[in-house]
Amino acid sequence: MEEEAIQKADVLIEALTWIRRFRGKITVIKLGGSVMDDEHAMTHLLLDVVFMETVGMRPVVVHGGGAAINRAMADAGIRPRFVQGRRYTDDATLKIVERVLAGEVNERLTDRINELGGRAQSLNFKTNNVLRGRKIEMLDEIGWPVDLGHVGEVTGVDAKAIELLCQAGVVPVIPSMCTAENGQELNVNADTAATAVAKALKAEKLVYLSDVNGVRRDKDDPNSLMHSLTAEEAHHMIESGMIDSGMIPKVQACLETLEHGVHKVHIIDGRLRHSLLLEVYTSKGVGTEIVKKRE
Repeated sequence: MEEEAIQKADVLIEALTWIRRFRGKITVIKLGGSVMDDEHAMTHLLLDVVFMETVGMRPVVVHGGGAAINRAMADAGIRPRFVQGRRYTDDATLKIVERVLAGEVNERLTDRINELGGRAQSLNFKTNNVLRGRKIEMLDEIGWPVDLGHVGEVTGVDAKAIELLCQAGVVPVIPSMCTAENGQELNVNADTAATAVAKALKAEKLVYLSDVNGVRRDKDDPNSLMHSLTAEEAHHMIESGMIDSGMIPKVQACLETLEHGVHKVHIIDGRLRHSLLLEVYTSKGVGTEIVKKRE
Protein backbone atom coordinates (compact mmCIF):
# COMPACT_ATOMS: atom_id res chain seq x y z
CA MET A 1 0.00 0.00 0.00
CA GLU A 2 2.86 2.35 0.91
CA GLU A 3 4.69 1.45 -2.31
CA GLU A 4 1.56 2.20 -4.34
CA ALA A 5 1.24 5.63 -2.68
CA ILE A 6 4.91 6.39 -3.44
CA GLN A 7 4.39 5.43 -7.11
CA LYS A 8 1.46 7.86 -7.28
CA ALA A 9 3.68 10.59 -5.84
CA ASP A 10 6.37 9.77 -8.44
CA VAL A 11 3.79 10.20 -11.21
CA LEU A 12 2.82 13.60 -9.83
CA ILE A 13 6.46 14.69 -9.66
CA GLU A 14 7.02 13.61 -13.26
CA ALA A 15 3.93 15.57 -14.29
CA LEU A 16 5.14 18.64 -12.36
CA THR A 17 7.98 19.25 -14.83
CA TRP A 18 5.57 19.42 -17.75
CA ILE A 19 2.89 21.33 -15.84
CA ARG A 20 5.40 24.09 -15.09
CA ARG A 21 6.71 24.12 -18.69
CA PHE A 22 3.27 24.40 -20.30
CA ARG A 23 1.56 26.69 -17.78
CA GLY A 24 -0.07 29.58 -19.64
CA LYS A 25 0.54 27.93 -23.05
CA ILE A 26 -2.22 27.19 -25.56
CA THR A 27 -2.86 23.62 -26.70
CA VAL A 28 -5.33 23.01 -29.53
CA ILE A 29 -7.10 19.63 -29.28
CA LYS A 30 -8.84 18.20 -32.33
CA LEU A 31 -11.71 15.84 -31.47
CA GLY A 32 -13.15 13.60 -34.16
CA GLY A 33 -13.50 10.07 -35.45
CA SER A 34 -15.08 7.12 -33.69
CA VAL A 35 -14.00 8.38 -30.25
CA MET A 36 -16.81 10.94 -30.39
CA ASP A 37 -19.34 8.10 -30.42
CA ASP A 38 -17.80 6.52 -27.33
CA GLU A 39 -19.38 8.22 -24.32
CA HIS A 40 -16.94 6.60 -21.87
CA ALA A 41 -13.87 7.67 -23.86
CA MET A 42 -15.23 11.18 -24.36
CA THR A 43 -15.83 11.61 -20.64
CA HIS A 44 -12.18 10.77 -19.88
CA LEU A 45 -10.91 13.02 -22.67
CA LEU A 46 -12.97 15.96 -21.48
CA LEU A 47 -11.84 15.29 -17.89
CA ASP A 48 -8.29 15.58 -19.24
CA VAL A 49 -9.22 18.94 -20.79
CA VAL A 50 -10.62 20.13 -17.43
CA PHE A 51 -7.41 18.99 -15.70
CA MET A 52 -5.25 20.85 -18.23
CA GLU A 53 -7.12 24.10 -17.67
CA THR A 54 -7.09 23.62 -13.90
CA VAL A 55 -3.28 23.35 -13.77
CA GLY A 56 -2.78 26.44 -15.92
CA MET A 57 -2.69 25.24 -19.51
CA ARG A 58 -5.04 26.86 -22.02
CA PRO A 59 -6.82 24.13 -23.99
CA VAL A 60 -8.85 24.97 -27.11
CA VAL A 61 -11.16 22.28 -28.54
CA VAL A 62 -11.87 22.04 -32.28
CA HIS A 63 -14.21 19.22 -33.31
CA GLY A 64 -15.89 17.38 -36.14
CA GLY A 65 -18.91 15.13 -35.92
CA GLY A 66 -19.06 12.87 -38.96
CA ALA A 67 -20.87 9.91 -37.37
CA ALA A 68 -23.59 12.10 -35.83
CA ILE A 69 -24.05 13.88 -39.18
CA ASN A 70 -24.36 10.54 -40.99
CA ARG A 71 -27.06 9.39 -38.55
CA ALA A 72 -29.02 12.62 -39.00
CA MET A 73 -28.73 12.33 -42.79
CA ALA A 74 -29.96 8.72 -42.66
CA ASP A 75 -32.95 9.83 -40.58
CA ALA A 76 -33.67 12.46 -43.25
CA GLY A 77 -33.32 9.91 -46.07
CA ILE A 78 -30.21 11.57 -47.51
CA ARG A 79 -27.33 9.33 -48.62
CA PRO A 80 -23.85 10.75 -47.82
CA ARG A 81 -21.68 11.42 -50.86
CA PHE A 82 -17.94 11.93 -50.69
CA VAL A 83 -15.76 13.54 -53.36
CA GLN A 84 -11.98 13.16 -53.01
CA GLY A 85 -12.48 12.22 -49.37
CA ARG A 86 -14.61 15.26 -48.52
CA ARG A 87 -18.32 15.28 -47.76
CA TYR A 88 -20.31 16.76 -50.66
CA THR A 89 -22.46 19.41 -49.00
CA ASP A 90 -25.61 20.50 -50.81
CA ASP A 91 -28.26 22.79 -49.28
CA ALA A 92 -30.06 19.98 -47.43
CA THR A 93 -26.81 18.50 -46.11
CA LEU A 94 -25.58 21.93 -44.98
CA LYS A 95 -28.70 22.44 -42.85
CA ILE A 96 -28.06 19.10 -41.15
CA VAL A 97 -24.34 19.83 -40.65
CA GLU A 98 -25.14 23.19 -39.07
CA ARG A 99 -27.84 21.76 -36.78
CA VAL A 100 -25.86 18.70 -35.71
CA LEU A 101 -22.21 19.81 -35.81
CA ALA A 102 -22.41 23.51 -34.93
CA GLY A 103 -25.46 22.99 -32.72
CA GLU A 104 -26.07 19.67 -30.98
CA VAL A 105 -22.53 18.22 -30.90
CA ASN A 106 -20.88 21.55 -30.12
CA GLU A 107 -23.24 22.38 -27.27
CA ARG A 108 -23.12 18.83 -25.88
CA LEU A 109 -19.31 19.02 -25.59
CA THR A 110 -19.53 22.41 -23.89
CA ASP A 111 -22.21 21.20 -21.46
CA ARG A 112 -20.19 18.08 -20.62
CA ILE A 113 -17.04 20.08 -19.80
CA ASN A 114 -19.15 22.28 -17.51
CA GLU A 115 -20.71 19.22 -15.85
CA LEU A 116 -17.22 17.83 -15.17
CA GLY A 117 -16.25 20.96 -13.24
CA GLY A 118 -14.67 23.03 -15.99
CA ARG A 119 -15.83 26.20 -17.72
CA ALA A 120 -16.43 26.07 -21.46
CA GLN A 121 -17.98 28.31 -24.14
CA SER A 122 -19.43 27.27 -27.50
CA LEU A 123 -18.14 29.40 -30.37
CA ASN A 124 -20.75 28.65 -33.04
CA PHE A 125 -23.06 30.57 -35.37
CA LYS A 126 -25.46 31.34 -32.50
CA THR A 127 -22.80 32.75 -30.16
CA ASN A 128 -19.60 33.96 -31.83
CA ASN A 129 -18.36 32.31 -35.01
CA VAL A 130 -14.55 32.64 -35.02
CA LEU A 131 -13.70 30.93 -38.32
CA ARG A 132 -13.82 32.80 -41.63
CA GLY A 133 -13.27 31.12 -44.96
CA ARG A 134 -13.98 30.67 -48.63
CA LYS A 135 -15.42 27.95 -50.80
CA ILE A 136 -12.75 25.37 -51.49
CA GLU A 137 -11.48 24.94 -55.04
CA MET A 138 -10.22 21.51 -56.05
CA LEU A 139 -9.27 19.88 -59.34
CA ASP A 140 -9.66 16.28 -60.51
CA GLU A 141 -6.90 14.12 -62.02
CA ILE A 142 -7.10 15.87 -65.41
CA GLY A 143 -7.40 19.39 -64.05
CA TRP A 144 -11.16 19.94 -64.21
CA PRO A 145 -12.83 21.82 -61.31
CA VAL A 146 -14.49 19.59 -58.70
CA ASP A 147 -17.76 20.78 -57.17
CA LEU A 148 -17.99 19.98 -53.45
CA GLY A 149 -21.02 22.15 -52.73
CA HIS A 150 -20.85 24.21 -49.53
CA VAL A 151 -17.38 23.03 -48.49
CA GLY A 152 -14.79 25.57 -47.41
CA GLU A 153 -11.31 26.19 -46.13
CA VAL A 154 -10.41 28.51 -43.27
CA THR A 155 -8.76 31.78 -44.32
CA GLY A 156 -9.04 33.70 -41.06
CA VAL A 157 -9.42 33.06 -37.32
CA ASP A 158 -10.61 35.50 -34.66
CA ALA A 159 -7.63 34.70 -32.45
CA LYS A 160 -8.37 37.55 -30.02
CA ALA A 161 -11.81 36.19 -29.11
CA ILE A 162 -10.32 32.75 -28.44
CA GLU A 163 -7.38 34.13 -26.43
CA LEU A 164 -9.67 36.25 -24.22
CA LEU A 165 -11.66 33.15 -23.23
CA CYS A 166 -8.44 31.22 -22.51
CA GLN A 167 -7.15 34.06 -20.33
CA ALA A 168 -10.42 33.98 -18.37
CA GLY A 169 -10.03 30.25 -17.67
CA VAL A 170 -12.73 29.25 -20.16
CA VAL A 171 -12.26 26.43 -22.71
CA PRO A 172 -13.33 27.53 -26.23
CA VAL A 173 -15.21 24.78 -28.12
CA ILE A 174 -15.17 25.37 -31.89
CA PRO A 175 -17.07 23.38 -34.57
CA SER A 176 -15.40 22.80 -37.94
CA MET A 177 -17.56 25.25 -39.91
CA CYS A 178 -16.77 28.73 -41.21
CA THR A 179 -18.49 31.73 -42.80
CA ALA A 180 -17.56 33.18 -46.20
CA GLU A 181 -17.47 36.92 -46.96
CA ASN A 182 -20.99 36.74 -48.45
CA GLY A 183 -22.32 35.21 -45.21
CA GLN A 184 -22.55 31.68 -46.63
CA GLU A 185 -21.86 28.99 -44.06
CA LEU A 186 -19.39 26.33 -45.14
CA ASN A 187 -18.51 22.84 -43.95
CA VAL A 188 -14.78 22.44 -43.17
CA ASN A 189 -12.57 19.39 -42.66
CA ALA A 190 -11.94 19.21 -38.90
CA ASP A 191 -8.21 18.44 -39.20
CA THR A 192 -7.61 21.50 -41.37
CA ALA A 193 -9.81 23.67 -39.10
CA ALA A 194 -7.73 22.64 -36.07
CA THR A 195 -4.55 23.36 -38.01
CA ALA A 196 -5.79 26.86 -38.90
CA VAL A 197 -6.69 27.59 -35.26
CA ALA A 198 -3.32 26.34 -33.96
CA LYS A 199 -1.43 28.44 -36.52
CA ALA A 200 -3.45 31.59 -35.75
CA LEU A 201 -2.91 31.18 -32.00
CA LYS A 202 0.75 30.14 -32.41
CA ALA A 203 -0.13 27.31 -30.05
CA GLU A 204 2.47 25.43 -28.04
CA LYS A 205 0.89 22.15 -29.12
CA LEU A 206 -1.68 20.73 -31.51
CA VAL A 207 -3.07 17.31 -30.54
CA TYR A 208 -4.96 15.17 -33.05
CA LEU A 209 -7.11 12.54 -31.34
CA SER A 210 -7.16 9.64 -33.78
CA ASP A 211 -8.41 6.06 -34.01
CA VAL A 212 -4.81 4.78 -34.04
CA ASN A 213 -2.03 5.25 -31.51
CA GLY A 214 0.14 7.37 -33.80
CA VAL A 215 2.65 6.89 -36.62
CA ARG A 216 3.91 3.31 -36.86
CA ARG A 217 6.90 1.74 -38.61
CA ASP A 218 4.42 -0.96 -39.66
CA LYS A 219 0.94 0.51 -40.00
CA ASP A 220 -0.66 -2.83 -39.03
CA ASP A 221 1.42 -3.29 -35.86
CA PRO A 222 0.45 -1.06 -32.89
CA ASN A 223 3.69 -2.10 -31.16
CA SER A 224 5.77 -0.42 -33.88
CA LEU A 225 4.71 3.04 -32.67
CA MET A 226 7.26 5.82 -33.16
CA HIS A 227 7.09 8.09 -30.11
CA SER A 228 9.03 10.97 -31.69
CA LEU A 229 9.61 12.14 -35.26
CA THR A 230 11.31 15.15 -36.79
CA ALA A 231 9.79 16.87 -39.82
CA GLU A 232 12.61 15.47 -41.97
CA GLU A 233 11.97 11.92 -40.76
CA ALA A 234 8.23 12.29 -41.38
CA HIS A 235 8.84 13.52 -44.95
CA HIS A 236 11.09 10.52 -45.57
CA MET A 237 8.45 8.10 -44.23
CA ILE A 238 5.82 9.55 -46.58
CA GLU A 239 8.18 9.35 -49.57
CA SER A 240 9.17 5.76 -48.75
CA GLY A 241 5.56 4.63 -48.28
CA MET A 242 5.90 3.84 -44.56
CA ILE A 243 3.22 6.48 -43.97
CA ASP A 244 0.35 5.93 -46.39
CA SER A 245 -3.40 6.29 -47.07
CA GLY A 246 -5.38 8.20 -44.43
CA MET A 247 -2.35 9.01 -42.27
CA ILE A 248 -0.68 11.02 -45.07
CA PRO A 249 -2.98 14.10 -44.95
CA LYS A 250 -2.87 14.09 -41.14
CA VAL A 251 0.95 14.04 -41.05
CA GLN A 252 1.13 16.63 -43.84
CA ALA A 253 -1.17 18.88 -41.77
CA CYS A 254 1.20 18.34 -38.82
CA LEU A 255 4.19 19.39 -40.89
CA GLU A 256 2.40 22.47 -42.22
CA THR A 257 1.47 23.47 -38.68
CA LEU A 258 5.09 23.24 -37.49
CA GLU A 259 6.05 25.73 -40.21
CA HIS A 260 3.75 28.36 -38.66
CA GLY A 261 5.08 28.65 -35.12
CA VAL A 262 3.45 25.66 -33.40
CA HIS A 263 6.19 23.88 -31.48
CA LYS A 264 4.91 20.30 -31.30
CA VAL A 265 2.16 18.25 -32.91
CA HIS A 266 0.88 15.00 -31.41
CA ILE A 267 -1.17 12.13 -32.86
CA ILE A 268 -2.71 9.91 -30.17
CA ASP A 269 -5.42 7.28 -29.79
CA GLY A 270 -8.37 9.06 -28.17
CA ARG A 271 -9.89 5.72 -27.11
CA LEU A 272 -7.08 5.08 -24.61
CA ARG A 273 -8.17 6.21 -21.16
CA HIS A 274 -6.57 9.56 -20.27
CA SER A 275 -4.40 9.45 -23.42
CA LEU A 276 -4.32 13.26 -23.48
CA LEU A 277 -2.79 13.55 -20.00
CA LEU A 278 -0.40 10.67 -20.64
CA GLU A 279 0.87 12.31 -23.83
CA VAL A 280 1.25 15.83 -22.44
CA TYR A 281 2.36 15.18 -18.86
CA THR A 282 4.65 12.15 -19.07
CA SER A 283 8.17 11.93 -20.48
CA LYS A 284 7.52 9.07 -22.91
CA GLY A 285 3.93 9.78 -23.92
CA VAL A 286 1.54 7.31 -25.58
CA GLY A 287 1.39 8.60 -29.16
CA THR A 288 3.62 10.20 -31.78
CA GLU A 289 5.17 13.62 -31.22
CA ILE A 290 6.31 15.47 -34.36
CA VAL A 291 8.77 18.37 -34.04
CA LYS A 292 10.75 20.47 -36.54
CA LYS A 293 14.08 19.44 -35.03
CA ARG A 294 15.15 17.60 -31.92
CA GLU A 295 16.36 19.84 -29.11
